[in-house]
Amino acid sequence: MESLNMDAAPALPGPVYPECPGCGSAESLEFYSQSGAPVHSVLLFATREAAVEYPRGEIRLAFCARCGFIWNRYHHPALQEYSERCEETQGFSVTYNEFARRLASDLVERHGLRGKHILEIGCGKGEFLNLLCKLGGNTGTGFDPAFREDRGRRTPGVRFVKDFYSEKYSDEHADFMVCKMTLEHIGCSGRFISAVRRALGEKPTRVFFQVPDVTRVLRELAFWDVYYEHCSYFSPGSLGRLFRASGFDVTGISRGYGGQYLLLDAVASAGRPSPPLPVEEEPEELRNAVTFFSENVIQKTALWRHKLREFRKSGYRTVLWGSGSKGVAFLTTLGITDEIKYVVDVNPYRCGTFMAGTGHEIVSPEFVCRYRPDAVVLMNPVYRREVEMELERLGHSAEVLTV
Repeated sequence: MESLNMDAAPALPGPVYPECPGCGSAESLEFYSQSGAPVHSVLLFATREAAVEYPRGEIRLAFCARCGFIWNRYHHPALQEYSERCEETQGFSVTYNEFARRLASDLVERHGLRGKHILEIGCGKGEFLNLLCKLGGNTGTGFDPAFREDRGRRTPGVRFVKDFYSEKYSDEHADFMVCKMTLEHIGCSGRFISAVRRALGEKPTRVFFQVPDVTRVLRELAFWDVYYEHCSYFSPGSLGRLFRASGFDVTGISRGYGGQYLLLDAVASAGRPSPPLPVEEEPEELRNAVTFFSENVIQKTALWRHKLREFRKSGYRTVLWGSGSKGVAFLTTLGITDEIKYVVDVNPYRCGTFMAGTGHEIVSPEFVCRYRPDAVVLMNPVYRREVEMELERLGHSAEVLTV
């Protein structure tokens, strides 16, 4: 295992992953494509020009008929830039922080994480690892090239490595392993999980993985949740099959955060694979959802494009709320320019920078008081109450539309 983007091949025309990265099958169906997608959505750009001119790539999603895995066949890892320029944290949202604290408390209690050593793959700015260690009196090691020393307080016994987790770190001790919102960024997922299993050795180490749930994306025609960094897409069934094939017993798969995330518990095992859980669907069932998405997503994009253009014709001032990957995918997929002038974000590190691909300026919630928009397009419905309360605090009333 070389890194999170293990096959760092040059960005050449043609598919990088023609076969399923989960099981190796060549039985696949390509069902969605988008050209000109920014290859990063959470980098900070100081100028509009830099944001607009940032490299773009091709998205061509394929569905594996054998295991149900979905991936971008044209994802080129060489185009990726995971560094301190990434501003991925959701830690400035009250809603998200409440979710993270509940999740951390649950993991500590369910897995007896007290006085243990926790290893986190893709720890971001380190908030969740620090939380786990504080709640259970644990120590920890976090891996992420986007970690920043100048962000947040350090917790005693917790250290961070500004690098991708790889087999060169296989001697790192772990009583418990965490990987949140990272596996979907890894193209060669089958090789990666197998390498993680080898690194754990003979100890029955428990692991926790959190990934977006592609069944929601397909069902809701959520084209804004398809972007270049996400090269791997998981359903309960494909996620469970991937871990079992790599030598894990899957002890639990559940949904969280308004049904947006899959939460997997597994334990390294040398025995026979555990049976599928009730939540896991068969590949043929997921194929039906893939067909539904393929046949209807163009209409969904057309409806949003029409709505925003009608707002502009009516003289509406419209802002987007949420400048992360969903916002970038929403704007670039629709080709939005003058229909929306600004994008609002609660993360102060993002304010004053510009959106990848379209160059929209990112502003703080306080900007709403001066701009006074008529409509707010909210990129994640889970934040609706939080945004409505923020608008109320600012003394501004606007129509809030959720995607």
